[in-house]
Amino acid sequence: MAADQPSRKRDATATKTALLDAAAELFADRGFDRTTVRDIANRAGVNQALLFRYFGSKDALFEHVMARGGLAQVETTPPERLFSAALRSLLERDDSASRSIETYLRSSGTDRADEALRARLDAEYTRALSGLTDAPDAELRADLAMAWLLGIGLVRSITRKDPLATAPADEIERLIGPAVRTLLERSK
Repeated sequence: MAADQPSRKRDATATKTALLDAAAELFADRGFDRTTVRDIANRAGVNQALLFRYFGSKDALFEHVMARGGLAQVETTPPERLFSAALRSLLERDDSASRSIETYLRSSGTDRADEALRARLDAEYTRALSGLTDAPDAELRADLAMAWLLGIGLVRSITRKDPLATAPADEIERLIGPAVRTLLERSK
């Protein structure tokens, strides 16, 4: 290190957070395949070797990004509120869970991303939602609810088609909520 350069304090936690934040933004904007390790490191303001040191691979970083958003939502939200919470975060685009849906949508055509997403995100949401009904086709019902959520995310966040793209979150939730509750209700 040159004598005139100040020494920089190393902060592994801050570096990991910067890498996760940069990766989350880029994966949501571009998808898994179109995001490079170099792009992530540049956005985070670090050397790309640090990405490999802390996460091992782009695939592993992708899984951490997904776990931080969508999976954290599954773990912290009661199942009966999960669909509504996921829909609300998607509509308001104010947290990492909503970016996880965008990441899911933009990355779902890739083999590596598909594997990570199916193994983690799909299974956890489906498990939580299917537990809300006692119907023999509970898993199908949960998948249908997820298809609605992903479809809304696709139209609102990716294709940006009106009127859904600009509809107020409360209005969308008012219209879709009863249908999802009926789909996932327990028999009487």
